[in-house]
Amino acid sequence: MKKIYFLPLLLTSAFLFAQTPGSESPVMTVDASIPYQGFDEAIPLLGSAQYKIYYDNVDGVLDKPIFLIDGFDPNDSRDIPAVYALLNYGNSGMNLADLIRDEGYDLVVLNFEAAYPSPTDGTILMGGADFIQRNALTLVELINTINSMKIGSEQNVVIGPSMGGLISRYALRYMEQNTMDHDTRLHISFDAPHRGANVPIGMQYLFNYMVNGEPGITEAEPLVNGLLNSPAAKQMLIDHYLGHVAANGVSQDNSTHTPKGAPDFRDAFQTELDAMGFPQNTRNVAITNGSGVGQMTGTPGMELINHTFDMGTIDIGGLPVYSRALVAVHFAPVANENINVSNFTGEIRLLPFGPWITALNFTASAQSTATSDGLDSAPGGQFDLFSFDDGSNPLVSDFFNNLNSQYFSFIPTLSGLAINNQPNWYANPDINNSPFASTYIPTDNEPHVTLTEGNVAFTLAEILQGTLGTIDFSSTHKIKLQKNPVYNSMTLLSSTDFTNVKVSIVDLTGKLVLSSRTSLSKSTTIPFNLETGLYLLNVQTENGFVFNTKLLVK
Repeated sequence: MKKIYFLPLLLTSAFLFAQTPGSESPVMTVDASIPYQGFDEAIPLLGSAQYKIYYDNVDGVLDKPIFLIDGFDPNDSRDIPAVYALLNYGNSGMNLADLIRDEGYDLVVLNFEAAYPSPTDGTILMGGADFIQRNALTLVELINTINSMKIGSEQNVVIGPSMGGLISRYALRYMEQNTMDHDTRLHISFDAPHRGANVPIGMQYLFNYMVNGEPGITEAEPLVNGLLNSPAAKQMLIDHYLGHVAANGVSQDNSTHTPKGAPDFRDAFQTELDAMGFPQNTRNVAITNGSGVGQMTGTPGMELINHTFDMGTIDIGGLPVYSRALVAVHFAPVANENINVSNFTGEIRLLPFGPWITALNFTASAQSTATSDGLDSAPGGQFDLFSFDDGSNPLVSDFFNNLNSQYFSFIPTLSGLAINNQPNWYANPDINNSPFASTYIPTDNEPHVTLTEGNVAFTLAEILQGTLGTIDFSSTHKIKLQKNPVYNSMTLLSSTDFTNVKVSIVDLTGKLVLSSRTSLSKSTTIPFNLETGLYLLNVQTENGFVFNTKLLVK
């Protein structure tokens, strides 16, 4: 009898939450209900964020949520549509979000704003560069919100690119430890810094000196105070200039030149994360953009830049004085070696053809540990330095136009795999030492959070495992796949006998990889030899029946 009363309620709920297939919700706000108090904060503060639901392209019912969590973004340069666009891949305009929505999944995108007033007392928080814990507690609220809205019993999938992988890991484990049901079956970590991230220490020293030292160059201020000094950066960076500077905040204190994190931030966060561990009630998998075979980005100790910048004329005592800056930066050195990694010399001259006189001088050195060459060229997901230059500032453009390398190692491969017992950042990863149930590791280093056909196929296999090709026969479905994903063959089931059936498979670039003619009778197996990946299957009968589906080859 209870089932009779429950059915109308279920149907009513489905109607209320049904949307037109492929529709989108407005951008909405989610405020955390659990506050977090950061190291340098007087009171616990509530976080907040924006989210948007992209409904599936099948029935428009919020019943199979996949959460996509934005990563480190101090200036909110990625709004929600830009986060969605992060799932573009290849050269054919394909998008992972579009593919999963075609399979009936709903995408929930969470974005942290650049700066916003805390719901607690209006204190301005840094959003996409705020404390990882506070952003995680905002995600907890969103998961609870979506769980209260969704229809049916399908468990969630959570995808965490970059810092989003830490935010989502923390949130899911926090919910488990505090008896909250996250109702999540799969957590996908995408090039996330589980053992920390890297920005060349030579660049950190240089920009800090340029902004907070004697030059006082304001053009670089966002790189220091908005990026390097943000709570999240101080929590993640393995080597941070604040771990090495004297009381004046600029000069080296010479206590240690080996990698050291920001005091009170880096070690405290890693210790807390390690103590929490990974979510226990989810399948945890990882994708890295870092090489699994030791490929480097550049070489240890290489010269990143050596350039003289024309700084124009400056006013000294009412007289125009010519000025220039000589800048040199190096990657961190080979193991156990100590070298200068940052040099800035400011020079002036009183006459157009007079001698240059040194007015300012700054140097900083770095030493690599005895167990590993420097992080800057280690195998890992790469940071694209050219992305800093938007063309709005000639001085900034001049700097990046004269770099000897477009990339540095941002997320070491070992960090993306959460391997913590290997002190050599250049070692090939032993996946037996990774806590993840499955991993995707490319041969070549790739730009950070880059989607490729390989890692897209891996992601789809994890998300869609057991859900592809399960359509029941009906009057409108005379042909179907017996199972999907497949391996070295596929089996087509048909409710009617067909002769001279055309079977074709194309890859995601549009290339035809299989074309044959066959007869179908109940169960027909077709062998093939295809690379792992996602394909499009087309079956056409002589009487005009067409069967199309995505085919996942493992």
